[in-house]
Amino acid sequence: MTLLGTLFQLHAAAVVFGGTLAALVVSYPRATLFRAAAALQGVFRAPKTSADTLVSKFTDFAIRVRKRGVMALENEIPKAGDPFLSRTLSLLVDGTGADDLRRALRSASHAIEDADDEVAEVFEAAGGYAPTLGILGAVLGLIQVMQHLTEPSKLGGGIAVAFVATVYGVGSANLIFLPLSMRLRAAARERAVRRDAIIEGAVALQQGTHPRLIEAQLDGFIRGARQQAKKAA
Repeated sequence: MTLLGTLFQLHAAAVVFGGTLAALVVSYPRATLFRAAAALQGVFRAPKTSADTLVSKFTDFAIRVRKRGVMALENEIPKAGDPFLSRTLSLLVDGTGADDLRRALRSASHAIEDADDEVAEVFEAAGGYAPTLGILGAVLGLIQVMQHLTEPSKLGGGIAVAFVATVYGVGSANLIFLPLSMRLRAAARERAVRRDAIIEGAVALQQGTHPRLIEAQLDGFIRGARQQAKKAA
């Protein structure tokens, strides 16, 4: 039997991956698990718009507002391509004051941040469950071996399940689940920086800040926010 054939053990996979899934189902609400599964679709996909593109976007917004007022942004709401930016522009067009604007958007951003953190936490938890279940699979395999000590021909299968279960548990945790958790957290931090930049840009627009000053403020804010996010990570 080849190495790949040896590593393919259905019973070991059922114990490790089936057990990990069962533990997650017990630990988290169904909606959270669905969000975690949906997050996998875009985990390696580059974002359509990054925080850096907001600098030029809000500079353009500021020029329009300076010429025609905040109502000039109304047509941009359906074209925003981002629910958070769309909501921000709607609040601006509605004439929301700077303090209320910041407070409302901060609250919405924190809610999104908590949801993103919960999704990453699902994979982090899976990375904790899998090695433990790998050990459980190893114990079950050894129990099978002990039951067939008088039948040497059946010992190999039990020993294979025991070791392969451990490989599945440790390997999936360190090569799949924990790296995915880190990747999701990194993407969430970048989205948080983008939302913070939107908030700062919106408040500046509401206060009638000069377009060039908005450009400089947002550029500095994004750089500083990324540095803080790296230190916090």
